[in-house]
Amino acid sequence: MIRIEHLAKHYGAVKAVDDLSFTVEPGRVTGFLGPNGAGKTTTLRVATNLVRPDAGTVKFDQRTYAQLKQPSRHVGVVLEPVVFHPGRTAMDHLMMLAPYSQTGRARCEEVLGMVGLSDVAGKRVGKFSLGMRGRLNLAVALLGDPATLLLDEPVNGLDPEGIRWIRELLRSLAAEGRTILISSHLLTEVAQTVDEAVIIAHGKLVYAGSLEGLEHHDTGAVVVETSAPTAVVGLAHAKGWQVVTGHERPDTVVIRGPSPNEVAVAVVGAGMPLDGLSRQSSDLESVFLALTEDEGGMR
Repeated sequence: MIRIEHLAKHYGAVKAVDDLSFTVEPGRVTGFLGPNGAGKTTTLRVATNLVRPDAGTVKFDQRTYAQLKQPSRHVGVVLEPVVFHPGRTAMDHLMMLAPYSQTGRARCEEVLGMVGLSDVAGKRVGKFSLGMRGRLNLAVALLGDPATLLLDEPVNGLDPEGIRWIRELLRSLAAEGRTILISSHLLTEVAQTVDEAVIIAHGKLVYAGSLEGLEHHDTGAVVVETSAPTAVVGLAHAKGWQVVTGHERPDTVVIRGPSPNEVAVAVVGAGMPLDGLSRQSSDLESVFLALTEDEGGMR
């Protein structure tokens, strides 16, 4: 289990992580989601003792990373960017790291097989594609047979077949009772991989729960057809409602937050033309974007 409690990390006036708390349960694949700059990598760096927090804790079964003896046997980590010596082979790279996990060649061969690199174990890493390097990263994380995996953007560089492969691997590892947290800035990349979602924006938690719960979190949007869209947008902003941008029709305004009745009363009450009104249901990605829209921060 991973337990993050009231975590905070500031860089000057920028709140990279702001009073963040959530729990990651074993036996599940949890997606750690948010736009670039939301604070995901900062959180993972604090978790692995690479960055000192201003407040709060990250614990793995009641112990911080610094308190773990031989941490690679407890927590497998993939953080970007990872630099490989281009002249070393995949096996050489793992063998160099094996003593830190008290493992040897047999385990190196095993994890290379798990990530689909057995056939290129003797190939120099400098000739690896981005996707192959990602697989080698995962092999490193698995070397100590850890109960917990922290993976930062693990599908980066993988083709569709590779994404399907990592999905199946992570689900099989979770079925063994491991705790798995994977970060991504795109929900679509991991939607079929994760069981739970933790979404942050500007360092703050905006959602934690199942993907099904995220779908239920959708309040939809109200589509206003009007010959005075600029005036309606101004009214929405004055009311503190969210105006969704990017739609094609110039005579419509899409508003998220209020009910259709609230919008109708406000528009008509302000003497603005109302030519049509409807509710627009959102897909999962739209809900994700709505939760994180207009948020910034530091990755």
